[in-house]
Amino acid sequence: MKKYVRGLAIVSALTLAVAACGSKPTDNASGGSANKDFKACMVSDSGGFDDKSFNQTSYEGFQAAIKAKGLTEVKAESKSDNDYPTNMTAMVNAKCKVIVAVGFKLEDATDKAANANPDIKFAIVDSAPAKPIANVKPLLFNTAQAAFQGGYLAAAMTKTGKVGTFGGIKIPPVTIYMDGFAEGVRYYNKQKSKNVQVLGWDDAKQTGLFTGDFEDKAKGQNTGQNLITQGADIIFPVAGPSGLGGLQAAKASNGKVNAIWVDTDGCVSAAEYCSVLISSVNKGMDVAVQDAVTSVVDNKYDSKQFVGTLENGGTSLAPFHEFDGKVPAEVKTELDQIKADIISGKITIASKAQPAAS
Repeated sequence: MKKYVRGLAIVSALTLAVAACGSKPTDNASGGSANKDFKACMVSDSGGFDDKSFNQTSYEGFQAAIKAKGLTEVKAESKSDNDYPTNMTAMVNAKCKVIVAVGFKLEDATDKAANANPDIKFAIVDSAPAKPIANVKPLLFNTAQAAFQGGYLAAAMTKTGKVGTFGGIKIPPVTIYMDGFAEGVRYYNKQKSKNVQVLGWDDAKQTGLFTGDFEDKAKGQNTGQNLITQGADIIFPVAGPSGLGGLQAAKASNGKVNAIWVDTDGCVSAAEYCSVLISSVNKGMDVAVQDAVTSVVDNKYDSKQFVGTLENGGTSLAPFHEFDGKVPAEVKTELDQIKADIISGKITIASKAQPAAS
């Protein structure tokens, strides 16, 4: 997997000019850029911009805003959690006009930077300040809704009667997926008088399997194999790059095990695993990030939190791709009805990790 420069390196729009960690960033916007003096900045979490998951999806939206508005891009890719305060400070020192933080783990660094720099606009993916901050826009997603569909789909497609899930770290942006998945399986069992088991997560007790990080693919593969050994023939990794190891375990089964991906359409972001991906639970971070950056350029920024839902397209079930002919028409119809029933409120989801409605 290609890796960008990690840690405290600061990458500008067109070239990298950093001699050592912590060096002052240099900016090289093209002369024809419409807003070349406008610096839009982003800090990743420790998964990095090429995680084939939420950092990558958020960065794609960031790049779309840069291109559409002719901005100067500055970004900092974090190697570990210890990098967040330093990378955020680097963005402030680079005189960014908007800073996008990717991930729940950047909450503290973002809040401190925003309070100390009220003239800079911030947006953060998957987090919201405990008390609203006038220059911080939370970008939240009720992925339990689409994960509910994913759980139903897994229950409908399993041949062993067992499906499994595991997370990276036990934080709300992870457990919300696992909750929705488990609730969707339970709904299938109730509707069909079945007893499909969920391995790896007990949503009532909020206990289950976690790799402990989002980076270690080997841990993800071992955890996925653990679920497979217990009989799961469909797995649902919620662990960023670590989760790719779970997809590798599924692929190694030679057709016996399949998976459902998260955050983005796995057949696009991790095409090498498309043959085992029934679908993916999408989180529309790209659109939300692009809108947040654009709003600052257009002087339309506000700090009201955005919540992505099935209704507004902020979360969704991805196409079935290679499984389109394998998912029964009846199941497709039922998934559409579930979406309508969640939107209308006929189906309610219990997960306490769901963000409050905006």
